[in-house]
Amino acid sequence: MPTDCISYQNSGYFTPMMNDYLNQESSLQSFYNRFPIIENFENQIKEKQQNFNSNIREIVVTVLNEQYENISVSELTKNNIASILEENTFTITTGHQLNLFTGPLYFLYKIISTIKLTEELKIKYPNYNFVPIYWMATEDHDFEEINYFNFKDKKFKWNKESTGPVGRLSTEGLQEILSIFEKELGSGSNAIEIKKLFESAYANIDTLANATRKLANELFGSYGLVIIDADNSQLKRQFIPYIKEELLQNTSYKKVSETLVELKKYPTQVNPREINLFYIEDNLRERILFEEGVFKINNTKTTFSQNGLLELLETKPEKFSPNVILRPLYQEVILPNLGYIGGGGEIAYWLELKTTFEAYKCTFPILLLRNSALLVSKKQKDKMEKLQLNWEQLFAKQEALINSKVNEIAEIPIDFSEQKIALQKQFSDLHTIANQTDKSFLGAVKAQEAKQIKGLENLEKRFLKAQKKKYELELNRITNLQNELFPNQSLQERHANFSEFYLETGKALISNLYNELKPLDNNFTILTL
Repeated sequence: MPTDCISYQNSGYFTPMMNDYLNQESSLQSFYNRFPIIENFENQIKEKQQNFNSNIREIVVTVLNEQYENISVSELTKNNIASILEENTFTITTGHQLNLFTGPLYFLYKIISTIKLTEELKIKYPNYNFVPIYWMATEDHDFEEINYFNFKDKKFKWNKESTGPVGRLSTEGLQEILSIFEKELGSGSNAIEIKKLFESAYANIDTLANATRKLANELFGSYGLVIIDADNSQLKRQFIPYIKEELLQNTSYKKVSETLVELKKYPTQVNPREINLFYIEDNLRERILFEEGVFKINNTKTTFSQNGLLELLETKPEKFSPNVILRPLYQEVILPNLGYIGGGGEIAYWLELKTTFEAYKCTFPILLLRNSALLVSKKQKDKMEKLQLNWEQLFAKQEALINSKVNEIAEIPIDFSEQKIALQKQFSDLHTIANQTDKSFLGAVKAQEAKQIKGLENLEKRFLKAQKKKYELELNRITNLQNELFPNQSLQERHANFSEFYLETGKALISNLYNELKPLDNNFTILTL
C-alpha cells in the first residue's frame, strides 16, 4: 500500500480545540496531564504505579476470563489477559459504541492505533508489558446511533425497539439483515468471508455485547486485543466509593462546571449533571435525580431515601451506570491504564475532566488522537494525478477546491486585486481633496469608492462563474472524484463500513492498515489499495 499523508491541522477536518491541542498551545496545557510523545510515558507509568490499587488486577482478570469463556482466544490475547495480574503490566485503552458490524471505518483505526501504541511502548520500555484494551460501550442507550451500517451508499438498518443498555439487547432479527446484505456482496471468496464473519458474530449469540466481542475478537484477536465489558457487578463494586461521593457530594458536577468556565473560548462538548449516573435494568436506563430531599429515577415513579439508595449501591452496584462525564473515571479506577485513544470529540470531553480526576486522586491518562485514514483505489489515485490534484486540494471544501482549480487552469487571471489597488490609489487623491472641503463631500467620496470596489468584486464573481462554465467538464471530473473520496462532503471513515474495502482486498485490509498507521504521528494517512 503506497502511503501519503496530510497533517491533521492542515486537513480542515479538526476543530480549533483539537488543532490547539496538537500544537500544544499554552491555553490548553493545564487541561491534560502529559502530551502523547513516547518519552512522556515513563513518568506516566511511575504516577500510575503510585495511584493504582493493584488489588483490582485480580478482579479484572477474573472478569475477563469469564467474559471470554465461550470464545476461541488467541495465545497472544490469553497472555495479555494473564499479564494484567503483574505489577509491571499497563494498558492502553480505546472505547467505542456497539455499532452494527463495526459501523464506520474509524472503529478499525481506533483499535489498530491502540495495538500499535502498545507495541511501540514495549520497544521503548522493555521491562514493562502493555496490553491493548477495547472498552465496549455496553451501557449506552442511544440505539439509533448504532443500529445500522453503510455499504456502497446503501444503509442496512436493524429495526428494533431498545430502551435499556444496548449491550444487553437480544440479537434477534439480525439474520434478516444478513439475508439482505449478502445479496449485495456477490459471490467472490472475500464476499464469502464477510458473510461468515457476520454470521459467526451474530448468529446463536445472545446479546449485542457478546456479539460485538466475538466480532472484534475475530478481527483483532490475533494481534492480542483484549475486549472488556464493564457492565459487570464485580467491576462496579470497585467503583462504589466514587458512586457514593457522586450521589452525596456532586463532585464531578462542581469540578467540570469550573473547568467549562476556563474553557469558554471553545464550544462545550458535554455539560455535567448534578448527578452523573444512570439507574439501569435490562430495559431501563434513566438518570438518577435528587429532588425535594429524595432520590428519583427519571421518567418512573421509583424513589429512594438516601439510606435506601446507598443500601442498593452496596448490594447491587450493577444498577448504577456512569454517564459520559463519570465513565472515564470508572475506566481509570479499574484498569492499570496509561493512555486513552479517541476521536476529536472524545478528547474534547476528556479535557473537561482533569480536575475531577485530581479531586478523586486518580491519575489522568495521556490523551491520544486516534489515527485517521483515507482509503483510495489505484484508479482514484491515477485519476487524481491525471487531473493534477494534490491532497491539500482534495481535502479542501468543494467550493474552495473548484475556485482554486479554475484559477489554476484559466488562461486569463481571475484575480482583480491589481485593479482594486489601482482604484484605491485613485481614490486616495480624492480623499486628500475631500479632507480640505466639508464632511459631506468626504462621505460622498467614500461611498463612491465602496460602490466601485463592490462593482469590481461583482465582476470578479461573474468572471469566475463564466470560467467555471467554460471548464465545466474538467471541474465535474474533479468534484466527482472528491465526492467518491469524501461522501456527503465528510470523511470517508465516518460513513463507509470496512466490508466495502474488505470485499476488494480481504484480510490484507487489516494487515496493511496495521503496517501503515502510526499512532504517535499527527498525520492523516492516505492509503492506496
